[in-house]
Amino acid sequence: MILLWYVLIPTVAAPLAWLAGRRSPAAARWVALAGTAAPLALVAAQWIAATDRLSAAFTAAGPGAAGLAAGSWVVDLRAPWIDSLGISFFVAADGLTLIMLLLTFGLGLLSVLCSWRGITTRVGAFHFMLLWTVAGLAGVFLALDLFLFYFFFEMMLIPMYFLIAVWGHERRVYSAVKFFIFTQVSGLLMLVAIVALVLIHGRATGVYTFDFTQLLGTPLPAGTAFVLMLGFFAAFAVKLPAWPLHTWLPDAHTDAPTAGSVLLAGVLIKIGAYGMLRFMAPLFPDAVAAFRTWALALGAIGIIYGAVLAYAQSDMKRLVAYTSVSHMGFVLIGVFAWNELALQGVVLQLVCHALSTGALFILVGGLQDRIHTRDMARMGGLWRVAPRMGGTAMFFAMAALGLPGLGNFVAEFLILVGVWQVSRWAAVLGAVGLVFATVYALWMMQRAFQGEETHRLSFPDLTRIEVGMFASMIVALVLLGFWPQPLIVTARQTVDGLQRMTAGTALVAPGADASTSTDGASGGPAVTDGAADTGSAPATGDGGAP
Repeated sequence: MILLWYVLIPTVAAPLAWLAGRRSPAAARWVALAGTAAPLALVAAQWIAATDRLSAAFTAAGPGAAGLAAGSWVVDLRAPWIDSLGISFFVAADGLTLIMLLLTFGLGLLSVLCSWRGITTRVGAFHFMLLWTVAGLAGVFLALDLFLFYFFFEMMLIPMYFLIAVWGHERRVYSAVKFFIFTQVSGLLMLVAIVALVLIHGRATGVYTFDFTQLLGTPLPAGTAFVLMLGFFAAFAVKLPAWPLHTWLPDAHTDAPTAGSVLLAGVLIKIGAYGMLRFMAPLFPDAVAAFRTWALALGAIGIIYGAVLAYAQSDMKRLVAYTSVSHMGFVLIGVFAWNELALQGVVLQLVCHALSTGALFILVGGLQDRIHTRDMARMGGLWRVAPRMGGTAMFFAMAALGLPGLGNFVAEFLILVGVWQVSRWAAVLGAVGLVFATVYALWMMQRAFQGEETHRLSFPDLTRIEVGMFASMIVALVLLGFWPQPLIVTARQTVDGLQRMTAGTALVAPGADASTSTDGASGGPAVTDGAADTGSAPATGDGGAP
């Protein structure tokens, strides 16, 4: 029943915060704080308690649905829902789920804290929408019935729309509508693909079900599988967002309140990567393999395009938004590389990007509240005015560019090593993107915090609450930079399971030699299973970094 609490606690806290806000804005804030802190404590305790099982969960499990049924879930819950349509309430948690839940509730808690003084109007309603968003995000990461997954996938769009449209900035209505249209249309494409998959499975087996574990291995003609895969890819690529489906993100980030940007960058866009890992690749492995070259190209373009566009921005918040497009390009190429190193790097990148970019959005939001602008042309020399803020900005800028010793570096290194085994040109372009990241990160620091202070600005430095928030995120990134093993071991349970589910398909080619991998110019990349081919790159063995 603990899985229900992850969704029920923020769901129940949401209307309580709204009601409390009618009496006192402070009461609404405290209810929202409890509504995110309580599930965060629960999932942290469950993660600690399940450590041993996570590290050995797949030792006896076989591939495919049989392996899933053999005990790969830390905990699961099944209950009948709409039996006539094959829909059940099926939720479960494994290593990846626990990581994403930690991110959801942790950043939800930070979103409440960073809005403590910044949100002064309709405080109760604001925290209602924020908690509703958190509940929807938790449901997405728990759901294993595809109808239930789609339900949560779409449910969280409504409160996020209102967070942007009501409490956002200059062009908030335009940005909220654009965000809603992009995600809603792509989500409908996924729904069509889900229904088609269920019907095909039902005609082949006589069992109509939305249960993901039963839909695995559904026999599909190659063309049909490719079309259905594109339906899933459209929804997840928009969420990620992948170039050229990214255009909603800079607008949404720029005009969203700080809490909305933190949840968008830290959790919501991670649903795209999560959906590709959890559902798209296991359901359509051969179709994903056929699409690999195109996806690697989109990811590589996104890495460089996002970095170049970030450098071109004068609005600091928009600059940070474009860095997300670049960093999610690494995630896309890592997913389609589909070997152990790349997938471990993807999971680590999801966490480290959430921390570093979420911190930058909190920082920019705090700066905007103080000086009432995000235009870097009206800044300069701010380090002298607010040295704690300047030092904090420098740390997270270094994290964004992948400084060795921080978690972002480990994540991107693992991804590039894994991608190198599949496509060398994609790995090279990704490495070039790291150089561009250095340019935009240092450029931001130079324009905003270095140089002379010519605008005679005077404002208070970081508050105690802000120092506490940033300190926790700094500690997490440093720990992941020097000791990523706990997170990698947790993720390995899922990574092993994903590779077993796709074993023997074109997505994982056993025995392929990484030394002969090409860029696919003659018809497609030569695929290497990083876990099997230990001659070209070291496997992680016990789940640690190579």
